[in-house]
Amino acid sequence: VMRVVALENEAINECWISDRDRFAYEGLNSADRLTTPMVKQGGQWLETDWESAMDYVARSLKTIAAESGPEAIAALAHPISSSEELHLLQKVIRGLGSSQVETRLRQTDTQGAASAPWLGMPISKLSELDRVLVIGSFLRKDQPLIAARLRTATKRGLQVARIDAGGDDWLINTAANISAAPSQWINALGEVASAVAKAKSVALPASVSVSSISPAAQAIADSLLSGTASAVLIGSAAQFHPAASSLNALAQFIAAQTGATLGFLPVGGNAVGASLVNANGAGVQSVLSGERRAVILMNIEPDADLPNPQQARAALAKANTVIALSAYQSPDLFEVADVILPIAAYTETVSTYVNAEGRAQTIQPAVKPLGDSRPAWKVLRVLGGLLNLDGFLFNMPEEVLGEALPEDYCKLLNNHVSASVQASA
Repeated sequence: VMRVVALENEAINECWISDRDRFAYEGLNSADRLTTPMVKQGGQWLETDWESAMDYVARSLKTIAAESGPEAIAALAHPISSSEELHLLQKVIRGLGSSQVETRLRQTDTQGAASAPWLGMPISKLSELDRVLVIGSFLRKDQPLIAARLRTATKRGLQVARIDAGGDDWLINTAANISAAPSQWINALGEVASAVAKAKSVALPASVSVSSISPAAQAIADSLLSGTASAVLIGSAAQFHPAASSLNALAQFIAAQTGATLGFLPVGGNAVGASLVNANGAGVQSVLSGERRAVILMNIEPDADLPNPQQARAALAKANTVIALSAYQSPDLFEVADVILPIAAYTETVSTYVNAEGRAQTIQPAVKPLGDSRPAWKVLRVLGGLLNLDGFLFNMPEEVLGEALPEDYCKLLNNHVSASVQASA
């Protein structure tokens, strides 16, 4: 792969591609690519063949399930993994009788979380908004093409408001903003909710008590209340917040009372798809509680992807075995894993991703898998067979996708939050 360019698609990316996406291909031929299965023996990493590695993995999982029970087995996967991969991973875990699977790697508070959070509207509709409140987002870094749409929309009258920690230049003029430490975000959002509640003559959510409303909070409320096409968007920092459930509940109240659309800015290229194929539910803290005897990691670098690397390493060290499916090696992966299975990168296998608006898009391989690496869906299919689990007789990735995503999967998209505000505002 020598170059990545954008195709024109007005409904999604218009004609743009972010620098991050344009140059990410440079890692495909990195010296860090894994090309051969490896097993750790006596503290030393040894290369092995696929049959031996897969037999070792299957035997380890069977033994742990029999001796410690199915809930002792868990899996964590990065939400950049494809829908086919995530479906088969959760199918292996649940086929063994465990519920311990998760892709929301940095979300420590998932109480009452939406079952399948998404943008809440087609991406193209962002260009038609006249009011938007963005909560806890590094917008240009996390969603550069959405940032470009909003920036263009401000030139025709869109009012953008933001609540975050500040210090991040979006290159977008804002109508109102609150820059505060994350510990103050519930208070700030509570003030906006209070201003909205007073204007609408409705009661605030339970547990919210506001003594005063800052001018900035009032300005944000006034902006949303004056709009005819509004949105409240929850960004990555808000989703990772230790009191995310309270932020979600307040955002939902504000959106409902102002007639705005509530949306989530997905974290990871296939975060929406992960929810749709049922690859979430346990919570990352449950998986990393130290009670799991076997943990499968897919497309994960522990130090970079998990919320508390020190805690994660300690929890993984307690496991009898850690099985990593990864296209890349890293020092932390070598430290925590016992088996590493080299999997194909996204340009080397059929992969389906569900974007922020809930649109499933399948990409075809541009090149062959590097070395002896194999598509993760094939690795998981074989593993399911070795574990004597039902329903793993797939020959093509299209068959996996057909089982993973029903034709009417868009009906499953859901931003409703059932959490209540826990901390007093």
